[in-house]
Amino acid sequence: MPRAPKLASFPAIRGALKFYQIASIITGVGLLLLVAEMILKYTPMHIELFLGGTGGFLWFAPVIAGADCQWWSLFLPSTNSCEMISTGDGFNISLFILVAHGWFYVVYLFACFRIWSLMRWPFLRFITLALGGVVPLLSFFMEARVAREVRRYLADREAAAAASASSTVPASEGTR
Repeated sequence: MPRAPKLASFPAIRGALKFYQIASIITGVGLLLLVAEMILKYTPMHIELFLGGTGGFLWFAPVIAGADCQWWSLFLPSTNSCEMISTGDGFNISLFILVAHGWFYVVYLFACFRIWSLMRWPFLRFITLALGGVVPLLSFFMEARVAREVRRYLADREAAAAASASSTVPASEGTR
């Protein structure tokens, strides 16, 4: 049976929970943007979003897909000959979304590790938390569930500690 968190670590758990919640929401939004970007780029539309450049303030630029590029070629490891060339200039927002989500996923993993280690959960729980950053919408559901469970656990443990502390105080000390 895993050991329970110590009462002294409850402030750190509350801080780790807040950090996890923020990281979870940012990662979830980034993942949804990434999915939208991949749909725009890898479906027959073949477009990317750019900021500035010759197309104006915010514009879509076509992506030239090679002859071997099919939507299913993304899922088959043997078809690595798919070459896509961006025709836009300016700041590539599609690429920025990809890179930003990748780096923030590392922050999200740290937040998952922190709450997991402070709560002393089993390793499988860490895996499910980590999947929240790669399965669309899962981070939002995990954030709500984890926040509810951790808050309930902390409240129950603090109430139990307060009840046991009040029952151990002698009656003569409690009346002074």
